[in-house]
Amino acid sequence: MRQSSSPSEALLRGLSGTPDVDAELGDHALLRALLDVEAALARAGADAGLLPASAAEEIARQCRAGRYDPAALGVAAEAAGNPVVPLVRELTAAVGESARPWVHHGATSQDVLDSALSLVAVRAAGPLLRQLTDAAEAAARLARTHRDTLMTARTLGQQAAPTTFGLKAAGWLVGLVEARTRLDQVRAGLPAQLGGAVGTLATYGTAGPVVVERFAAHLGLAASPLPWHTRRQPLLDLASALGGLLAAAGKIALDVGLLAQTEVGEVAEAGEGRGGSSAMPHKRNPVDSVLVTAAARRGPGLVGTLFAAAAQEHERAAGGWHAEWEPLLDLVHLAGGAAARTARMLAGLDVRPQRMRANLDSTGGLLLAEAVAARLAPALGRAAAHDLVRRAAGRPDFRAALLAEADLRAHLSEADVDAALDPAGWLGSARHLVDRALDLHREAARRPVTSAGPHREVQP
Repeated sequence: MRQSSSPSEALLRGLSGTPDVDAELGDHALLRALLDVEAALARAGADAGLLPASAAEEIARQCRAGRYDPAALGVAAEAAGNPVVPLVRELTAAVGESARPWVHHGATSQDVLDSALSLVAVRAAGPLLRQLTDAAEAAARLARTHRDTLMTARTLGQQAAPTTFGLKAAGWLVGLVEARTRLDQVRAGLPAQLGGAVGTLATYGTAGPVVVERFAAHLGLAASPLPWHTRRQPLLDLASALGGLLAAAGKIALDVGLLAQTEVGEVAEAGEGRGGSSAMPHKRNPVDSVLVTAAARRGPGLVGTLFAAAAQEHERAAGGWHAEWEPLLDLVHLAGGAAARTARMLAGLDVRPQRMRANLDSTGGLLLAEAVAARLAPALGRAAAHDLVRRAAGRPDFRAALLAEADLRAHLSEADVDAALDPAGWLGSARHLVDRALDLHREAARRPVTSAGPHREVQP
């Protein structure tokens, strides 16, 4: 088990996570989930008439995380290859003698740890989804406020054509809405795991399906039609959703960082006292952008580890299963931090329309070359119009060079050229696209977040 007291967690982990999500991921949270699973297992067996109800309640009474030491369990886990074995040993010693035969009845270690990880992910997804909702709300406000704020669109790192900051923010918004929807759907479908030693539920006899249904119900998780010991699609779905979330947040962070460059200066991160440098007093670094970008770049490796581990041997894996635990928790941790920092970054973003317009005008109308060529194309043909405008673009004064072209003056007046060089006239469906993004956001906001399993220890 991961030790929460390690120096790297104290010094570095706070830079990539957020407290409300991380509270559901630490050693105590995982231990609590493992014990919740053991309590639910006993109660499910009692529901099916396989063990005395009194034994189930005695087991549940001892499933309190405070009475067990995560650090000691972590040390003891090395001998068995997982923390469930020493935990079951301690739980068995803690219950009354009459209940001891029924502790961990019919389960294997993987059943308990898989179910606990599902439970941890579901619990952590609660605050994570709230952070995503806040980030989407902030992006929606930017899209509405700046629907008509002109700026330069950039392709392949170069100024390309006019767009609006509202449309850029609308793109960010849709990415966040899609990430939230995917994560919510995966959260609702995360299953409990129960199959016994080899997935046959042999200990339960013909009552196995009933026990599985009751077990999942007690945990508030989905019931899987079959054990998924070596069929890892549930975790792959979760990894994909978290990886997609990190990509969506990382795209926003990268855009903000580029727009905040000194030479561009179209946005800046807000926050008094944030972004300072240890060497340069004048610096105002885009800290949230940097940290979200870092998280997004770590995500693919973790997702890749989970996919690489997913092809597993026969009925139980030899190492593939063990390789999943920490990457999965790290993905949730990174996603939580990225969502929280994206929400803060967007909520406080200092948008600078005047600088956007200045950058748009800095090339003397060159960004409207496509618009001029489009006006000429019906008369000259697309290729000839393109060549004419390209010639003019290579001269110092683009407007004057256009007006000096006889072929252009034969078909366009000076007023026509000026109209073509107005960036507000070359925005196409930008306003409509912003409205579509806002409509998607409103529709998603009306859908309630799916309910999920218990957020505290299963109580006796």
